[in-house]
Amino acid sequence: MNVATIRVFCDVVRNQSFSRGAKLNEVSQSAATQSVHRVEEHFGVQLIDRSKRPFVLTPEGQACYEGFREVLELYDSVEAQVHSLRSEISGLVRVAAIYSVGLHDMRSCMQQFMRDYPKAKVRLEYLRPNKVYDAVLGAEVDLGIISYPSPTPELSVIPLRSERMVVVCNPEHPLTRHQAVTAEHLQGIDFIAFDQDLSIRKEIDRYFRQRSINVHIAMEFDNIETIKEAVEIGAGVSILPEPTVCDDVEKGSLSIVRLIAPELHRPLGIIHRQRRVFTPTIAKFVEMLQHMHSQAVEKQ
Repeated sequence: MNVATIRVFCDVVRNQSFSRGAKLNEVSQSAATQSVHRVEEHFGVQLIDRSKRPFVLTPEGQACYEGFREVLELYDSVEAQVHSLRSEISGLVRVAAIYSVGLHDMRSCMQQFMRDYPKAKVRLEYLRPNKVYDAVLGAEVDLGIISYPSPTPELSVIPLRSERMVVVCNPEHPLTRHQAVTAEHLQGIDFIAFDQDLSIRKEIDRYFRQRSINVHIAMEFDNIETIKEAVEIGAGVSILPEPTVCDDVEKGSLSIVRLIAPELHRPLGIIHRQRRVFTPTIAKFVEMLQHMHSQAVEKQ
């Protein structure tokens, strides 16, 4: 049983999907199924109960998964140390990001990185914020890109940038007559909010609460794209990071109004496990991300 087989097994279990595990490892679904069979044959016991949908781990499978995750983390750490001695920019960088970090920016960064370093590859997946934290803590990815990042005893934070938040409206909304507004202009207004468990919602709520502003929550969503759609049809206004609506403003489907006295900002950062040994490849990718985001700040 080799490392590739162990990695496929862990990816299949983590995603509760043979097809997803296969895709992440660039093998066929049949090959992923065979990898899991090989592990079960090695231990002579069933590790996955396929009679349930989605499948579940047997107690032996759970023990195997947890142990293999530690094996992979140790293997990747040794590999990182070897690569660092060679200073070679090659291998895989695994990244998880929240959906709103900027799909275009991330694609551009990944493409540029792989053009500059043909032996390197970046694997990016978009997740909800709590899942990004879980993926980093579980050593399923090397880096997480998150808003309102907070260091913990297990996690370190590398700051990226601070995005200005703006009021987003339908182009025909009365607020568009203003070049800038304060929180007081939003008193009693129909508001499209983020779900209550998200950090960005908590920060906006705190902003309103500190100024004794009450808005009427018309709808709540867990992602920026759906919020923009609700604003576009006139269901209410919202407060969103300016970079996430630039294309919509250019197309004329949305309008923005500056929020002042004071401004509100959303910080973005990279999270990684404490004491994580970066390969030269990961370190170079972090450097490119920081450069890309510093350029974005200059354009604001």
